[in-house]
Amino acid sequence: MDIEKIEIQGDQHIATSLQTPLRDDAFSISNAEKIERIQDHFYKIMETLGLDLTDDSLSGTPYRYAKMYVTELFYGLDPANRPKISTFENKYGYQKMLVEQDINIDSSCEHHFLPIVGNAHVGYIPKDKVVGLSKINRLVDYYAHRPQVQERLCLQILNDLQNTLETEDVIVVVQAKHLCVSSRGIKDKDSLTTTQEYGGVFANADRRAEFFNLLKNK
Repeated sequence: MDIEKIEIQGDQHIATSLQTPLRDDAFSISNAEKIERIQDHFYKIMETLGLDLTDDSLSGTPYRYAKMYVTELFYGLDPANRPKISTFENKYGYQKMLVEQDINIDSSCEHHFLPIVGNAHVGYIPKDKVVGLSKINRLVDYYAHRPQVQERLCLQILNDLQNTLETEDVIVVVQAKHLCVSSRGIKDKDSLTTTQEYGGVFANADRRAEFFNLLKNK
């Protein structure tokens, strides 16, 4: 085990792929089985730390922890949980920018499994299709609820919306705080990480400026 390499990769928040790394057998067992296995493992972690698991306050923690991981924090790992994104014909011919901003980000850093919290701002210019506004929020939430790297999160949201809307004219900005920065390592409580990905007309600096101006004028 190369400890130095592990530390460097974690501190630099390096991602290895656009797709979330999953084994081929990731969904070969049920959620109930996953909860049972994680519960057993976390029991051993708590025990190793010297905690008394006969205490009423701690005795149920391994189960609560396991259930939280499988059904709440990381529900976005399962493609079956992707929200159904219904699109509609752009009958009214709307061709200006549409922006959904300040979408809550509640994610987890894949290097330390600590929270990433912040907001996403998504814009697109419709062509033949439009999508219900709440569906954008649901899509962001889905990709956030998996072990993540912020750059990958941005790209996954962008690519999905481009495919769903059948247009390259999409922009995604994520601004978030990383608890792996604020609660360990440098312990910087105030820093904010901003990432952006875009395609189509948003490659033009003037169109990006229009998007950012709309965010300022909320």
